[in-house]
Amino acid sequence: MIRHTVSFVLVHPPGSAEETAFLTQGRTVLSAIPGVEDFVVSAQVSPKSPHRFQFAMSFADEAAYRAYDAHPAHVGFVTSSWVPEVADFAELDLVPLPPEG
Repeated sequence: MIRHTVSFVLVHPPGSAEETAFLTQGRTVLSAIPGVEDFVVSAQVSPKSPHRFQFAMSFADEAAYRAYDAHPAHVGFVTSSWVPEVADFAELDLVPLPPEG
């Protein structure tokens, strides 16, 4: 299992219609891609990070993650929305460690 997360800040003013549209579009487009599981959009509540939002999703395995990354809907979203609308981001791709014992 891979948990893919990306935290980000948008170029749009907080609370704007453009901000809402970006988050809605991201949820709609990305969660519909085959292999995406447990898609969540979250808002940052801590002042310790300038990133205001996070998209997070899970993939069963590396093959599902690679298929998502190359999927035309993902590539299109990145090109048409992510690149022009995201001011800064941090990406993490995490796999669970086995339990100790």
